[in-house]
Amino acid sequence: MSEPVLTAEGLTKAYGAPVLDDVTLALWPGEIHAVVGENGAGKSTLAKVFAGLVEPDRGSMTLRREPYSPRSRGEAKGLGIAIVHQELSAIPTLTAAETLLLGRLPARAGIVDRKRLRSEARAMLARVGLADLDPDRRVGTLGLGHIQLLEIASALSSRCEVLLLDEPTAALAPHETDALFVQMARLRAAGTAVVLITHRLEEVARTADRVSVLRDGRLVATRPAADLGREEVVRLMVGRSLTEAPRRPAADHGEVALRVEGLSGPRLHGVSFEVRRGEVLGLAGLMGAGRTEVLRAVFGADHATAGRIFVGASTTPARIRSPKDAVRHGLVLLTEDRKSQGLLLPCSVSANVMLGCLERAAGPWGNIRPAREAGLVRPPVDALGLRARSLGQPVVQLSGGNQQKVVLARALLSDPAIFLVDEPTRGIDVGARAEVHRLLLDLAGRGKALVIASSEIEELFALADRILVLSRGLVTAAFRRGEWSAETVMAAAVAAPDDLGEGLRTA
Repeated sequence: MSEPVLTAEGLTKAYGAPVLDDVTLALWPGEIHAVVGENGAGKSTLAKVFAGLVEPDRGSMTLRREPYSPRSRGEAKGLGIAIVHQELSAIPTLTAAETLLLGRLPARAGIVDRKRLRSEARAMLARVGLADLDPDRRVGTLGLGHIQLLEIASALSSRCEVLLLDEPTAALAPHETDALFVQMARLRAAGTAVVLITHRLEEVARTADRVSVLRDGRLVATRPAADLGREEVVRLMVGRSLTEAPRRPAADHGEVALRVEGLSGPRLHGVSFEVRRGEVLGLAGLMGAGRTEVLRAVFGADHATAGRIFVGASTTPARIRSPKDAVRHGLVLLTEDRKSQGLLLPCSVSANVMLGCLERAAGPWGNIRPAREAGLVRPPVDALGLRARSLGQPVVQLSGGNQQKVVLARALLSDPAIFLVDEPTRGIDVGARAEVHRLLLDLAGRGKALVIASSEIEELFALADRILVLSRGLVTAAFRRGEWSAETVMAAAVAAPDDLGEGLRTA
């Protein structure tokens, strides 16, 4: 390596408070450079500066020794700098093929060549492990994991000097992550500098050549990955040693809080389970297995074609045809897609936390009383360690992890009996992850019933009393604590319908 491909000198950016503070960094051709730090440390902002999405207040950059100050994402991409965001931006009405080749659709005599479009898209999809995905399928019908892989495939489709990956595996199953890492290794061998922004430290150890650690917007260390153990990385990130959240202890549970019988829909087939007060039920399975679909159908966000839902001791099925009905029955859903389904991004932290219970802060004439609102919002915000300069800060200015905490704070404020939680720590750093796990265990300890869907099996092992495994919308296995292992859960997750016979297990 003769010289860096991209250098940054003294990059500084503030949104009221500093987000980047005098960051100096060099990226070399043919390296995977991991950037780690707590939520709000400045990781995503640094990537956006490199990609032309954010203009720094101070500092300078050079690309191949030439001054570099892109004014847009398109300009940066034209110069060889591509980014894949943590927050996805695919257009739901386009097909997968159109999304991959947007801006360069193959055409003949001014008409899109659909045959060639599908052929090129299939090759691009195969590179990220999506060979079975129909190129003509609408993006709006796909889950987050598939959309994440689409955006990665699009970024990989053209030669780039620097590829910026912001939490690229947050919505991916293990085998999809493996496929991505294979592509990253190929890019490194071809001389591309790959910047991996991640909160998963095992990925850093597995892939990175060098590691840069940001804390409170400042670069505190850049070292070879081989010289940094996990404990040292954590200490540099948070400024202290970190202890993991305790695993779920054995506990006696109360009466049944939620019972689901024969839930079916476009991608669900007769799913049945129950969860008791004080119990955590985990939903495991590969991407597309139906975990999210189960939660959304129970919550009334998606239409179920068959099935019955019983809440509490009632012997009469609950009429849950909409989220409003679900909330009335004491349910809350923490969606995996906080950007489009969980938050009003331009609005303040306080306004987002208060959504759904504004009447609690209203005076006799219906006007919101700021002091009462702040008194309601502050306890859950403080309990989660949410980092914002004030309760009035727009949520769009927060890091992804802190946005997730806003969603969690709103759920805490509504105090439901049943929590449906989809990917609770997606995009959350190692320090905040333990805090969220402790919070979820505390909710169960207070008698709440929790159904948690997660793509990270270790997370379910730490939290759940029982685990329900799904494959292709079917229940393939159910395990109690002490019965499961990574191997048995994975075997059930990859089971095909023909392997199951008549012996589907329910939880």
